[in-house]
Amino acid sequence: MLFKNVAIAGLAHVDAPNRVTSDDINARLKPTIDRLGIKTDVLKDIAGIHARRLWDDEVQASDAATMAGRKALDDAGIDVGRLGLLVNTSVSRDFLEPSTASIVGGNLGIPDTCQNYDLANACLAFVNGMDVASRMIELGEIDYALIVDGETANLAYEKTIERLLRPETTEEDFRNELATLTLGCGSAAMVLARADLLPDAPRYKGGVTRSATEWNTLCRGNLDRMVTDTRMLLMEGMKLAQKTFGAAREAMGWVVDELDQFVIHQVSKVHTGAFVQSFGIDPSKVHTIFGEHGNIGPASVPIVLSKLKELGRLKKGDRIALLGIGSGLNCTMAEVEW
Repeated sequence: MLFKNVAIAGLAHVDAPNRVTSDDINARLKPTIDRLGIKTDVLKDIAGIHARRLWDDEVQASDAATMAGRKALDDAGIDVGRLGLLVNTSVSRDFLEPSTASIVGGNLGIPDTCQNYDLANACLAFVNGMDVASRMIELGEIDYALIVDGETANLAYEKTIERLLRPETTEEDFRNELATLTLGCGSAAMVLARADLLPDAPRYKGGVTRSATEWNTLCRGNLDRMVTDTRMLLMEGMKLAQKTFGAAREAMGWVVDELDQFVIHQVSKVHTGAFVQSFGIDPSKVHTIFGEHGNIGPASVPIVLSKLKELGRLKKGDRIALLGIGSGLNCTMAEVEW
């Protein structure tokens, strides 16, 4: 999955407006926390999640993805009529059918020649969407593609807190569902294009992928409930990440000290610390958002990249490593040259 003619024409994100702190969550859960005798503040002290953002209750995944899509198209300076592909990569979705992509496409007014579909692969889906679009661009089938992601966690929060407040909730139940309360809402979008149309634009170089699907039971979720074995997910996820990083070194010549930024899928303080320690990454090269925004699923990698751009921390020629991992388990490590 290495590409020679793919450019990033536009990039954007949208932060959800409503800040909900972990103190707010803990206050709501106090009856269960007291009953079970739980002393450790897992959300803040272990996960490092101090707050997350939620949408207003009426906002759907398609609404969030549409907002980011419009911003990315504006950033690219292209008309929606030039799109040959629209891929929605959200874990969240409006309906089982039609595809959320078709709703976003209708909102944006894509042409009838624009292919559109959902691509789902847990928290790895946005990077997967970039790869699918890049293959079509590389083959000359399309000139422009739009990848979008809109994550909504409002329903999951309300239903999870409701369950955890039941008098029959055990400490194991509490532990298994707590990861749901690290989730955040947000959206992101990226316009990819033929690089020969935009020779000065940042390049998407592609990357490598490895899987360990024997561990598909470690995190399983529906729209209103997620059960996670956080300890095993971290252990096996890091094993897979190490294997993938080795493949990236071989395929793309990665040397840690030569890479300028590391955009890591935002899960928690523990997860990010494990990546930094395992690969010897300079922490100053890792921009984190989980402390204030939580885990925004597949949107987290493009949101961090977009925030780096917004902060002016990316300069021409920078090599940026994208480190994505998702339940399943699947891992992709890719490179952007700014």
